[in-house]
Amino acid sequence: MSLDTLTINWFAVLCIASLYLFLYLLGTRASRRAAILDFTAMTLAGRRLPLGIGVLTVTATWVGGGYLNGTVEAINLGGLWHAQAPWGYALSLIIGGLWFAPTMRRLNCTTMLDPFQKRYGPRVAAWLYVPALMGEVFWTAAILTALGVSFEVIAGIPFMPGVILSAIVAMAYTARSGLWAVAITDVVQLTLLLIGLSTAAWFAIVEVGGVSLAWTAYSTSEIAQAPTPWIPWLDAALLLICGGIPWHAYFQRVLATKSPSDARRMSLWAGGLSLTAAIPAMAIGVVGVSVNWSQLIGSDPDAAMILPLVLRYLTSPLVATLGLTAMAAAVMSSVDSSILSASSMATWNIYRPLLKPEATSTDLKRIIRRLIFIVGCTATLIALNTRSVYSLWFLSSDFVYCILFPQLVCALYDRRANWIGASAGYIVAFTLRLGAGEPLLGLTPFISYAEDVSTGLVWFPFRTFAMLAGLFTIIGVSRLTGGRYPAVQLEESTQSE
Repeated sequence: MSLDTLTINWFAVLCIASLYLFLYLLGTRASRRAAILDFTAMTLAGRRLPLGIGVLTVTATWVGGGYLNGTVEAINLGGLWHAQAPWGYALSLIIGGLWFAPTMRRLNCTTMLDPFQKRYGPRVAAWLYVPALMGEVFWTAAILTALGVSFEVIAGIPFMPGVILSAIVAMAYTARSGLWAVAITDVVQLTLLLIGLSTAAWFAIVEVGGVSLAWTAYSTSEIAQAPTPWIPWLDAALLLICGGIPWHAYFQRVLATKSPSDARRMSLWAGGLSLTAAIPAMAIGVVGVSVNWSQLIGSDPDAAMILPLVLRYLTSPLVATLGLTAMAAAVMSSVDSSILSASSMATWNIYRPLLKPEATSTDLKRIIRRLIFIVGCTATLIALNTRSVYSLWFLSSDFVYCILFPQLVCALYDRRANWIGASAGYIVAFTLRLGAGEPLLGLTPFISYAEDVSTGLVWFPFRTFAMLAGLFTIIGVSRLTGGRYPAVQLEESTQSE
């Protein structure tokens, strides 16, 4: 399909413009209601985030455009077996709630990098910020890409202006009001998402003849088959489950809760709700497989465009606009979280300890607002140059899983882990993962992992291998060097449950 044939849907444009204006006004109003006075209040909502709002903002952050459009894309590329994000990220929130969130909250940290900084020093923490930043930037780019494609197909808005406008609005109210604005707007955005996408999914199913016919068409297709070999599939699943934990966008909400018990409950409830919220996207993905697109639009579209195409061609213009509004809401709820997260870590763990230790709260607020725009613009540039949502969305967890997950485990639970072990683990994990190459970044492999010669598919679980190698390197090297470089222990807050 040629996008040149699309005409602007002014009703859809009006709806999106109204949504963006409403979100901006709501976000800026949140700053006055929250009485933001210092850096911690801006980034952690004064550590008084209500449990209900916490559940909704975590869910809204996870269920973004990349999560939804990426799920539909994955189903149309490899079937439901490859739609791993809904249950993978749900499990990551549940595991995070059981073993990581309460501990982090008891430590009374300001960012996810604080345990690294306290145990390994500010310079090692600065290096650990690199994969954290890459994850947030690629995640944001995936989200913006999903929205840009949807704008293009449904509203007739060119990809570039749609992406740029969305990014500007999200950056504007986030820089103005911080976490309170993000959390309050997330509640509205998640509500719109659930209503809009559920309605669109229902109408699309009816259009193709109902659930039974759609499922029959899907189940008899080639992509419905179980994946072979299983090892790469399992590697990807572990990537999403464990790689979904070390994100400051998640821990920012954990640290903003009133108590460790609230942090645990928030994570568990958000895990269940995020899985539920993915059902409409999974239904749309199945519908997309059952449609003969060549007959409908004259060609087979890219899998990344299936969701907006289903909305445009299998629902009424009103429902399509409602679905587009839902997508826009989902995107904004994740973009604002990601750019605030990356900027918070840069300000608190890089600028403050390494560049200006004497910085006041006013200084930190000024810096974080500048960084919000820098991070947002970087992600926007990546989105403008990559059209595969699934690739960006998957890559966002890649280095987080390989490098940050073993570091987080050891920082919290290995009392003998020291900065030498952390540095060695970082180098080992980074080298082993980079050795596999990355087509999206134009990186060629320099390590020959086992692969299927006939298909070129690397079946060796190089991501999990890199993660485990990093984990055991931290443990081993720390014990070998612990006599000369003793480990620094973390001190928990005396705050009650």
